[in-house]
Amino acid sequence: MTASNAHVVNDYIDTLTRVLRGPEIALVEKYTQVFLQAWNTGKRIYLCGNGGSAGNAIHLANDFTYGAGVKRGIGLRIEALPANASVLTCLANDIGYDKVFSEQLRVKAEAGDVLVVLSGSGNSPNVVKALETGNELGMVTLAIVAYEGGRCKELAQHPMHFPIHDMQVAEDLQLIVGHMIMRQLYELG
Repeated sequence: MTASNAHVVNDYIDTLTRVLRGPEIALVEKYTQVFLQAWNTGKRIYLCGNGGSAGNAIHLANDFTYGAGVKRGIGLRIEALPANASVLTCLANDIGYDKVFSEQLRVKAEAGDVLVVLSGSGNSPNVVKALETGNELGMVTLAIVAYEGGRCKELAQHPMHFPIHDMQVAEDLQLIVGHMIMRQLYELG
């Protein structure tokens, strides 16, 4: 690393560390309890997001399907709503991109299931509609958001809002929070 680039790396590390030491991270314990309750009662957990957040949803679904449950012998019943390209493109084409997640929830979810929205801005219409539908269905709704938190911060029953205006750090925080929850569930096995 050249001296001219060192500040970029150090600034990134400083920003991520500062945000992780903020009060918002205390909600990890609440989220862990919500996931544990769903796990213990056989409820389903649905994750959704766009772009990098969609990738994070898919990554975390993998971790909770297998990794969290190694000690217990079975993972959580979890699904990343952006994972099926056929479903996404069908719904986007036929009823609109703003309904790609809410329609899946309308078909699959039931009261007591959990919805986790991952979003930088918290304002994308499809994640906003997912939260609206989740609330209508009686789901437990969570959102990990950054920037100002957007509509998702208002709609989620348990929003985790990191007031950071940096999309890369925001997406890192989604994975870090997910991995913290996964580690706690693994230990509870």
